[in-house]
Amino acid sequence: MWDSHRFLNFVSNMLFLMTAVAVVFFLVQHYGLPRFLPLKTVYIQGMEADRVEFKHINREQIKKIVQHHVQGNFLSVDLVAVRDAFIGLPWVRDARVERSWPLALNIRLEEHQALAHWGSHALVNTYGEVFRVVSNVKMPVFTAPMEANSQEITRRYRHFNKVLAPLHQSIAEINLSSRHAWRLQLNTGTVLELGRYEVDKRLMRYVSVYNHSIAHLSQDKPLAYVDLRYTNGFAVYMPEAEKPLKGKNTLKKET
Repeated sequence: MWDSHRFLNFVSNMLFLMTAVAVVFFLVQHYGLPRFLPLKTVYIQGMEADRVEFKHINREQIKKIVQHHVQGNFLSVDLVAVRDAFIGLPWVRDARVERSWPLALNIRLEEHQALAHWGSHALVNTYGEVFRVVSNVKMPVFTAPMEANSQEITRRYRHFNKVLAPLHQSIAEINLSSRHAWRLQLNTGTVLELGRYEVDKRLMRYVSVYNHSIAHLSQDKPLAYVDLRYTNGFAVYMPEAEKPLKGKNTLKKET
């Protein structure tokens, strides 16, 4: 291999090219050549599409970051610093910054897609991640003792809504307690107490008996509370009622 003139010429050319690039980069970084390879264009795009209209990231925010953080020329611009600046925007989930020849910077942004409120001080995106934005838009509310629970709640939220779909009911609020007990408030106003164990089975029980028994108890008025933490039954609390109406075959209440 080392006897091949073509291979040796190739290695020699590559070493020369790498040395030339290193020298130019060194000169630009250490001696500052502001007119050498100047950045002429900054492209702002969506993460998946070449053109996208952002809902919450506005032109003024983008312009401010470009003015303050896109410094230097094509070779010296700090891509990490530019990315970090965009990640710092409340509605930006991710950002990619790349050099694009000739003399351009290509910035791709991914915007958070809000799914629910996280308590009263943040939002949850469609990936189940909490991000620090306060919004007045009406959305479901997730509450839990730790933000680390957000992805589990998001998964359960989607699954529970599929189970409730035959009743044309959906979740307005979902709470996971510190003891890992689940409580749902439906769009009808009814609260479902599911507890910690056999949660899916208990919700299916509610769906399976709703049209045959629970709906008749409500008399066209939403129930205040349905406690499903019973072995073979449930307890229904009527609006403004002091005593619950218990379903048949109620044996023992569990947590």
